[in-house]
Amino acid sequence: MSSICVYCSSSNAIADTYPPVAEALGKEMARRGHELIYGGGAVGLMGVLAEAAHEAGGTVTGVIPSKLQDREGIAYDADELIVTDTMRERKRIMYQNADAFAVLPGGYGTLEEFMEVLTLKQLGYHDRPIAILNVDGFYDTLLSFFEELRDGRFARAAISDLVEIVPSAEAALDRIERVSASDGQIA
Repeated sequence: MSSICVYCSSSNAIADTYPPVAEALGKEMARRGHELIYGGGAVGLMGVLAEAAHEAGGTVTGVIPSKLQDREGIAYDADELIVTDTMRERKRIMYQNADAFAVLPGGYGTLEEFMEVLTLKQLGYHDRPIAILNVDGFYDTLLSFFEELRDGRFARAAISDLVEIVPSAEAALDRIERVSASDGQIA
């Protein structure tokens, strides 16, 4: 079993398009025997993802700062809930315990967490798979901006050299498993 850290929205006010993708990812991770590591919240895509993984028999580890417990709720169904003092500690624990990363639609926090693991990969601090679930083109503008960075020589690697850009939960896990197997890290 591998551990996949998923970054995603903690908002319940998002479009109805996104929760089914989070649910599919949670169920498929459980079916394939992957442990979910996520932000520990019970709201938004985080809650949908964790509940789906848990209900499908998967292992769920939530990591949440104490300050956010009241704001994001706590996923009481998590197999393990780690409460941290700071966001920095939360990110460190999630990063250290992950064999791969998946990014669902989300806001500033999701982008910040994704940018950190992307930057660390570009700098050679890790070579773990990163999959962006570009649901209904949610990340098209960001991906286009990344290409502008490359064209302007602000980034050496093309985004497609650093992450797997996929349209669905199944495709994300297929790519993560394929990349991980070729690196000899997971499968």
